[in-house]
Amino acid sequence: MRTLALRGGERVAVDPAEWHRAFAVVTRGRVQLELRDGRPGPVLRRDAGFWLRGTGVRALHNPGRRTATVRIALPSAPSSLVRGTEPVRGTELVSGTDMNSSTDHTATAPRRTARLAGIGLAAALVAAVATTLAAALARAAGADFEIPDGGETIPLPGFAVVTAFFSVVGVVIAVALQRWSARPAERFRWTAVTLTAVSLVPPLISGANAATVVALILLHLVAAAVMIPALTRALGG
Repeated sequence: MRTLALRGGERVAVDPAEWHRAFAVVTRGRVQLELRDGRPGPVLRRDAGFWLRGTGVRALHNPGRRTATVRIALPSAPSSLVRGTEPVRGTELVSGTDMNSSTDHTATAPRRTARLAGIGLAAALVAAVATTLAAALARAAGADFEIPDGGETIPLPGFAVVTAFFSVVGVVIAVALQRWSARPAERFRWTAVTLTAVSLVPPLISGANAATVVALILLHLVAAAVMIPALTRALGG
């Protein structure tokens, strides 16, 4: 039993010959499997067991900032797998029937997408309810939500509809990044924060009174405070 340490952002190529009889368990952090065609594969979390023989995985990648560790069980661990590490002491955790009964955490892409979409849609519902309630409180506090350009007042249901729409857009972005980005959580976080900052511009230039402008900005931040952490965590951040 040996330990492979992957520093934050580090990538280690997989040699099929070296991993032919190996079984591994993530013991700290997260490890993403990089597929043979370069596409990002599943992100494995702590206690996830996996073997690479015949999977088409060409590299292991640490998508996080902290060091991730993987325990590798094989008859003779090649030196390229254990650089900068020490032998693991104590009881061998994976062998024999334990290996056969270990849970396979390498979820397929459709399952991971469905899970992310489910979490995102649930968060979108929470965000829509939260912004509507916040808008009602803001209206009671004196914000009239009247937009001078059109001379119209934004109705309370309008906040729920707009929040739900843009939240679903955020879910679509998260799904795309999960599918095509090697660092989906990090990329989503920065993308979402940037888009949130951009969304604060229209209220500032709307010409509405100060109370309405402040309320609209706060509503944008409420929605972001619900969606960004939920989707970032779902992406493995």
